[in-house]
Amino acid sequence: MWTVIHITYQEDDAQKVKEKLSSEGFLVKIKQVGKNEDVIFELSVPEAEAEEAHSVINDNY
Repeated sequence: MWTVIHITYQEDDAQKVKEKLSSEGFLVKIKQVGKNEDVIFELSVPEAEAEEAHSVINDNY
């Protein structure tokens, strides 16, 4: 099961976070939610990795 650990309005921010997490060995998915101006990007990792991945985000962003 996947868990959303980060939400952003900017696709480039989502890609940067994904690259950082991937470089740390995490599996990461980005899901675009919404349309036009109301788009957000959700980053998800496997549930077992969520707490550690969230810590990486907090330490780096």
